[in-house]
Amino acid sequence: MGRAAHFLLLDPFDHWSCDNRLFDASKIESVIGPSLAAMGYGIVRIALTGGGRPTLQVMVERADDAAMTVEDCADISHTVSALLDVADPIASAYVLEISSPGIDRPLTRRADYERFAGFEARIELQRPVEGKRRFRGKLMGVEGDDAKLLVGPDTVRLPLDAIARAKLILTDELIAATQPQSHR
Repeated sequence: MGRAAHFLLLDPFDHWSCDNRLFDASKIESVIGPSLAAMGYGIVRIALTGGGRPTLQVMVERADDAAMTVEDCADISHTVSALLDVADPIASAYVLEISSPGIDRPLTRRADYERFAGFEARIELQRPVEGKRRFRGKLMGVEGDDAKLLVGPDTVRLPLDAIARAKLILTDELIAATQPQSHR
């Protein structure tokens, strides 16, 4: 049985080899997702990283958009650890890491490109578009199967299925938008 030491990350489309068995993040999500949703959290990304003793990273955010706390991560860690000990989806020993996405968060779901429209992002593609694999610009939402990014004066359409990595860029505007509103 795989044993977890504790703490969180998720990309339901990532597949990693671990001890000659295929790691499938969607299986991990199916085991832990319903319980996390019932607790008021959503999975941002799941990944298995490292060599000898891999780290299962589970990145989670609160469904109410409030800031994650250390207590949130501890509660999630205990729940996820118990669920994975029973399901035993990873053949080898691993370290469980629970985290929040942070302000300059990764963009992993279609809805992220809509939710964070108007903010700057860095996007890296698996295959070139217009001769380039790396783009930086203002998110303009989604149209069809493409994320739209304003790069200088031009709007570039980037196929969602070609995106290898994407994340928000830390700017004054992003920081201001994530600050708690005062209750005057």
